[in-house]
Amino acid sequence: MDVGAGMGRAVLLASSLPFKTVVGVELHPGLAMIARKNARLWRAARRDRAPLKIVCRDAVEFAMPEGPCLAFLFNPFGATVMRRLLVKWRKSFAGRAGELDLLYVNNEQEGVIESIAGFRRLFLGKVPRSKADAIADHKIMANQPDGEYTAGNWEDCSIWRWAG
Repeated sequence: MDVGAGMGRAVLLASSLPFKTVVGVELHPGLAMIARKNARLWRAARRDRAPLKIVCRDAVEFAMPEGPCLAFLFNPFGATVMRRLLVKWRKSFAGRAGELDLLYVNNEQEGVIESIAGFRRLFLGKVPRSKADAIADHKIMANQPDGEYTAGNWEDCSIWRWAG
């Protein structure tokens, strides 16, 4: 599951792996529409190995599926929404220790996860960017009016498991 799926890139890439199913959850209707179009093109090119779908919904209201889940987050929220989401997941996965892993990239709200009892960090470090990501980020940075963001050759990343 990609939380804050945007235009669906992570969902598409995940669907090329042998997951049971891949879901992108995106609140913004315009971005969800683009992600659905991208998914149709991806399927038409036969690049998917796993079924994929895009859901336009508030991630906090999204019902988590039964069985093991991997949630990908590329810093989709501020602290308030992140806390609400994690509290909801804590309730959803009560009695299901080990069935939820979080892959959190650009992990600005790391402290929020640390504050929620039951999550155990498995990894914290820097992950190198791909060449394609570096090129895309450079284009974005070149078009910022105020130079608000910067990019390096890596992303801060953490991996968490719900331990109950």
